[in-house]
Amino acid sequence: MSIHKNLLGGPEPTLLTEDEQPYRMLAEESASPVQVAAEFPTFSLAWAMLADDAFAAGHVVESYAYARTGYHRGLDSLRRAGWKGHGPVPWDHRANRGFLRCLAALARAADAIDETEEAERCWSFLKDSTPEGYAELRQ
Repeated sequence: MSIHKNLLGGPEPTLLTEDEQPYRMLAEESASPVQVAAEFPTFSLAWAMLADDAFAAGHVVESYAYARTGYHRGLDSLRRAGWKGHGPVPWDHRANRGFLRCLAALARAADAIDETEEAERCWSFLKDSTPEGYAELRQ
């Protein structure tokens, strides 16, 4: 993991805390994202997976709803971790990726339903939070 030193005097990077159980359920126990979201509703990665699956299946409105749920749960987690509404949310920190993927999924779904203003806001938020994550997720 890289060391995040802020040379410009802005806020420190926000690193969400990790709970190994939902990751273990997805990987080792072969639980579905639905099962993980039901048991760990604050685990944004499960919501991101549901949003991605729905979008791939052509269910854009459902994708939007899953992404919005994970996004809001992620914002709650960021605030609990000390985030003040701006500043870096590093992509290279595994626990941040669920929130960041939900943010990208929300932007993608908003684009698909012609909610241009929200899509632009979400893409900008993602880019400002993590240029590396933006490059990865905007593909």
